[in-house]
Order: sequence, then structure tokens, then C-alpha cells
Amino acid sequence: MKAASARERPAGRKRRSGRGALFLVAVLLGLSGALRLGAGAGEALANAQRHAATDEATLPEACTPEPGTMAMLAALRDREERLAGREAMIADQAQALALAKTEIDQKLAALTDAEEKLAATLAQTDHAADKDVARLVAVYERMKPKDAAPLFEEMAPEFAAGFLARMRPEAAAAVMAGLAPPRAYAISVLLAGRNAKAPKE
Repeated sequence: MKAASARERPAGRKRRSGRGALFLVAVLLGLSGALRLGAGAGEALANAQRHAATDEATLPEACTPEPGTMAMLAALRDREERLAGREAMIADQAQALALAKTEIDQKLAALTDAEEKLAATLAQTDHAADKDVARLVAVYERMKPKDAAPLFEEMAPEFAAGFLARMRPEAAAAVMAGLAPPRAYAISVLLAGRNAKAPKE
């Protein structure tokens, strides 16, 4: 029994010393891990502080306007509003001018049309008057000079000169021979004066 207990004791001691070594190794490993964790945490904290300082340095500073800036901005806004008002007024005036120009163009076109129609009417009237005068001249030329002369005596000298100027020279001469000398002279002066202002060359 004593021998058996003596055998058991060293094995118990070996077990205890093995357990103690394992415990010691576990404690050392735990301490090493804790130290590593502590170092990593410290480094992480240092990195976080570094990043925070960098972020603060890169943040833009608060913009504080200079004393006259707000007044300048207000003046610029007022000027912009005035310019916009002027542009609107100029646009309205341009539109009114365009409308007035359109109306003037229409009235000018109507006036030109009326003028052309009037000119055509006057041309027809002149043509008709010329035809009437030509007929009267033909009538006076066919009349006997002694019968035509009293009619020319009654006419205004300018009117008589107009007819005599259109008549054939021999017929006009026969009528002039039948007129009283003062009347024939007055008509002769009018006939001679009609071409006095005509260009010689």
C-alpha cells in the first residue's frame, strides 16, 4: 500500500506541474493578447484623433461677409430690376412701333392704289377731253371763216389761242383774218408766248 501511494504521488505532482504550466502559458497568452489589443486600441484612438484634427483643418471657415457686401448685393439687385423694367418697356415700344409700321405700310399701299386709280381716271379724262377738243377743232376747221370768226371773238383769248394752235395753219389764218385787229393781236401774242420758254436746243 505504501509502495502504491509512493507511485501515485509523483504522477499527481506531474499532473499538477503540467496544469500549472498550462495555466501559466494561458495567462501569458491572455496578457499578450490584452497587450496587443491595448496597443491596437491605442493606435486606433491615435488614428481617430489624427483624422479628427485633419477633418477640422480641412473644414471651410465660416463665411462672414464684409460690411459693404450686403449693400452692394442690394444695389446690384435693384439695378437688375431696373434693367429688366427697361428691357420690358423697350420690348413694348418695339412691338408698338412694329404695329404702327404695319398700319403705315397698309395705309401707304392703299394710298398708292388710290393714286394709281386716280391717275388712270385722270388719264381717261384727259384722253376724253383731248378727243372733245379734237372734235371741236375739226368742227371749227370745217366752218366757214366768216362764221367761225364771231365765235372766236366771244371766246377768252387764251381759250381761242388753244383752238387756233391745233387747227391747220390755213384754217387758222382764215379765222384770224375775220377777227378784229385788237383781238387778233392778243391771240397772236398768246400763240407766240406759248413756245417762248421752250428750250432752243
